[in-house]
Amino acid sequence: MAKPTKKARPSPEPARGEKRGRVKTRAAKRRLAKPAASAVPAGAALPTALAPAIGASDAALDQLWSLVMSRRDADPKLSHSARLLSRGTVKIAQKFGEEAVECLIEAILGEHRALVAESADVLYHLIVLWVDAGVRPEEVWAELRRREGVSAIAEKAARVRTLPLGLAVRSTKIP
Repeated sequence: MAKPTKKARPSPEPARGEKRGRVKTRAAKRRLAKPAASAVPAGAALPTALAPAIGASDAALDQLWSLVMSRRDADPKLSHSARLLSRGTVKIAQKFGEEAVECLIEAILGEHRALVAESADVLYHLIVLWVDAGVRPEEVWAELRRREGVSAIAEKAARVRTLPLGLAVRSTKIP
């Protein structure tokens, strides 16, 4: 007598950018493994003063910058910001780059919620980079105000750069 066979269940349609049975990107794996990320990394308490400002304006980024500044000298075992800052500029820049790439992937995939979460990660890591480099948010806001009403094409054309490594070659950025 033949054994009854189980009827195979149809598997759900794969998410955009994924194939059946495997997850295509690291970001997609992370999304499946944990809930959406917030603007403040895990383990960092969100101060009450910051909560109402999120999404309000540049004030939210100013307050996040202040929070990261306050964590500079914290114990790296207790603060993600302190841990990043203790690892130095190269590691901070690498982390920022990783988050930026993940953000780009989500944009290309058209994953709105994931893009929002990755954008928050990018902004957080950019602010950590600012703190490490001694950049204050008001410097960035002033630069943005300076550029208001200036054509981006004209502004970029006006930037003449010297290439690094002592090549002494002057060039403009590729448009």
